[in-house]
Amino acid sequence: MDICEKIAYIKGLAEGLGIEDTTKEGKVLNAIIDLLEDITEEICEIEDGCDELMEQIDAVDEDLASLEDIIYEDDDDCDCDCDCDCDDCCDDEVYEIECPVCNDIIYLDGEMLEEEGMVCPNCGTDLEFDFDGCDCDCCDCEEAETEE
Repeated sequence: MDICEKIAYIKGLAEGLGIEDTTKEGKVLNAIIDLLEDITEEICEIEDGCDELMEQIDAVDEDLASLEDIIYEDDDDCDCDCDCDCDDCCDDEVYEIECPVCNDIIYLDGEMLEEEGMVCPNCGTDLEFDFDGCDCDCCDCEEAETEE
């Protein structure tokens, strides 16, 4: 029996006993039973709210796990042979440039750099890129690329 069923049972017992509201003891017992019933209703509402929150937390946890898979899957697929901890040698590197006109920071990937230019999304200035490859300080990436 859960708490809601127990209070209903106690209330039924009290009604079956025929406790009168005219006596002092009857008034006290009926007041206690009413209080227990109110407490039980509050507890049941709290339990329902907790169940709903747990479902929402589980959904958020699943969404977060999916996002982590998307974001971090590239880190696991790194094919470079160096033992560095940085992402400078990976193909999915993100580059950061600053527009010389509006000073807006623009993030580019390798494919965008291969186009050798773009229009600044903030001010519309034509930007040109001269990218010769990885220039990280963590390892000799040019040697690693020529060995492959």
